[in-house]
Amino acid sequence: MTNIQDIAAQIGVSVATVSRALNGSPEVSEATRERVLQLARELDYTPSAAARTLVRRRSNVVGVILETGPGHPDLLHPFFQEVLVGLQHGAGEHGYDLLLFAGDAPGNGFGGSHSYARRAEHHGIGGVVVMGFDGEHPEMRKLIEADVPCMAVDSDLGGPRCGLVASDNREAAAEAVRHLHGLGRRRIATITGALETRPAAERLAGYRDAIEEVALEAREDYVAEGDYYADSGYESALRLLALAEPPNAIFAASDMMAAGVLQAAHECGVRVPEELAVVGFDDIAVAALLQPPLTTVRQAKEKLGRAAAEGLIQMIEDPGAPPPRVQVPARLIVRASSGSTSAPREKAHGIAKEVARTVGDGTLLPSSDDGAALVTDAGNTEEA
Repeated sequence: MTNIQDIAAQIGVSVATVSRALNGSPEVSEATRERVLQLARELDYTPSAAARTLVRRRSNVVGVILETGPGHPDLLHPFFQEVLVGLQHGAGEHGYDLLLFAGDAPGNGFGGSHSYARRAEHHGIGGVVVMGFDGEHPEMRKLIEADVPCMAVDSDLGGPRCGLVASDNREAAAEAVRHLHGLGRRRIATITGALETRPAAERLAGYRDAIEEVALEAREDYVAEGDYYADSGYESALRLLALAEPPNAIFAASDMMAAGVLQAAHECGVRVPEELAVVGFDDIAVAALLQPPLTTVRQAKEKLGRAAAEGLIQMIEDPGAPPPRVQVPARLIVRASSGSTSAPREKAHGIAKEVARTVGDGTLLPSSDDGAALVTDAGNTEEA
């Protein structure tokens, strides 16, 4: 394998000169730089990642921090798997690799306490993508104080070098409730995610927006808190179905919770969708395979990951750039579980929001994203 010493020997210059030429230093003449770069291409030279890290004081590696609460297998959650695929593609296209930080807290490897900021410094990473933490968490405060560029997915860390990318959770949830109301359902309950998380709070707000909009009674006994996983959807559905006046529709803030609702309904002898309409959120791969197939809000999960990678790399390579704030729309995918007359033929309801990008002053701007979601009035439909 060719190394930097080989290039220096063939050209007849010092190793330091070759290093400067490869790193774009102005101390090297243009003619020498061209000779070095030409020979490097001919010899298929690849710079040592470790050496470049020493010179630049950062590597072409971005960290990934993922946390969904104790007891949950983070990497097994379908939503995060698809976001990670987008992260991988987005980072790889810019020449970056991903480093997944350990979610446990065994220490920092040097006998000290666990710290993501210390790990970031130890590995020389340029920045981190964060999922599952908010800005008030002590570990996130350390990252922010260490001036590490951060891009959060579905949360807002709030630091001066912290961007975010999120689905339009509030409007998407409201559209799900409007859909149920439009099918004649009047007792519409919801099972939220963990309410300390941004997406759960936004989806609950969207549910309440729509309940008020369609002039239904806002019933607190129709609001149950889950944690995005199937067990919590199952337990919450059992409680809701045991009410003296049980709901005839449930909007679950994740597909996994919606799967739990379907199981609870089956065990209680409640027919879906005849007696209970069910709508989920995420459109994970198995949503269409459930019985009945699940009506759900489709998040552009790979696009979320790609946007997070691209936003982070922008901040790494241009430290003066304002942190990106990217909002990605979602689509209501209608299947049999909500009782729509269009089922089983799948329909996509476009939520009237463009993919949007916000920059330093907080102004929403059109994104260059090609827009997986339909940019139409919410009432319009077309084939998915």
